Amino acid sequence: MVVASNLGQYLPIVLMMGLAAAFAAGSFVASGLLAPRSPNDRKRAPYECGIIPAKETPERFPVRFFLIAMIFIVFDIEIIFFYPWAIAHKEVGWFGLVAVLIFSFAVFESFVYLIANGALEWGPVKRLRDVSATMRLTDMRSAERTSTSTIRRVGLEGREEGGEAA
Repeated sequence: MVVASNLGQYLPIVLMMGLAAAFAAGSFVASGLLAPRSPNDRKRAPYECGIIPAKETPERFPVRFFLIAMIFIVFDIEIIFFYPWAIAHKEVGWFGLVAVLIFSFAVFESFVYLIANGALEWGPVKRLRDVSATMRLTDMRSAERTSTSTIRRVGLEGREEGGEAA
């Protein structure tokens, strides 16, 4: 009897879930029966603010899109972690303050990294430096350049000449 009375308190919840399922099923059935049927290409096209798409959308998003998304996620997580600290900052004391400062430094460091990689630059891609201006390609391909003339071997003192590869 005790079990039956405890299960009785869940009856309104079960009835509400049944009503919600019946309403959803009834909506689909009514829409299928009552909806006008005159399909054409314009009606099947995706609705984009009243603009008919002139070209196909690209399959892949650019990397900058994901960098911006990462910035938003990082700052959302930062705000989520700041709220409990702000509520209990007196109880956690200096330990909490140091933990928040370390966390803030890590978030700021990731933000600087994203900015350095051009996350907020939406213009044309800039080249950081022109290789042909600093080093002539003919100098790089010359016959005088060999691995022994351009690579300096460090730490070979006391080793045998031909025994070990560096």
